[in-house]
Amino acid sequence: MPPKQTTILIADDDPQFLRLVMRTLQMEGYEVLSASDGQQALTQIENHSPDLVLLDVMMPKMDGFTVCQRVREFSSVPIIIVAARGRDQDKVRGLDLGADDYLTKPFRVDELLARVRAVLRRAQLLSKENSQGLCASTMIGDLVINYAQHRVTMAGREVPLTPTEYRIITYLAQHAGRVVTQDLLVEAVWGSEYLGENHMLHVSIHRLRYKLEADPLHPQYILTKRRIGFLLVAHPNLGREQTADFLKE
Repeated sequence: MPPKQTTILIADDDPQFLRLVMRTLQMEGYEVLSASDGQQALTQIENHSPDLVLLDVMMPKMDGFTVCQRVREFSSVPIIIVAARGRDQDKVRGLDLGADDYLTKPFRVDELLARVRAVLRRAQLLSKENSQGLCASTMIGDLVINYAQHRVTMAGREVPLTPTEYRIITYLAQHAGRVVTQDLLVEAVWGSEYLGENHMLHVSIHRLRYKLEADPLHPQYILTKRRIGFLLVAHPNLGREQTADFLKE
């Protein structure tokens, strides 16, 4: 059973759904907070710093997308976006704004609990890795990853990353110069239960490029091996032509 101090905020304007999810999580031993609109959700996050947020997309006063965007300005708390079935664009938009995962309504109780456990497990693992320190830091060109401080800089400028983005870049950095397959990266960052959900990876890589690359459309750090995986270059000063040749199939 999870420790009592693990706190989850649920934000949804459907009272019946809210009660059901709250009861389900409380029975699993979680401390649960609730919000019925986006503004209330944002206030709860600011005041209580929960360990996880379940965030519905369609809410009054402030929709889930706006809440997610605002939260990412000051917090890296894991966020699971809750979207209606058939609204795939909502899932992609949520991930693009910094959410860590998504759930599609209606969902089964076991699916909810599995997603919650997986996201919390990743957050705890990230915290453990940071406290232990894989090594002092990694420097690749202008990119510096400081593991002890959980800090990423590019050309001296700090780059704010979500927990998922940070896990991706650190995993790629540990394998710099080698192509990491999509399945291996998904399993390492999200867990084996997410194998096959490569769209989450693609959205996160897209976000990373826009945060790290001088020209995201012509990346020099995070490169793609078509239909296979991704590579963080070991020597970004190789030049575009040499890089393209290296990845040519």
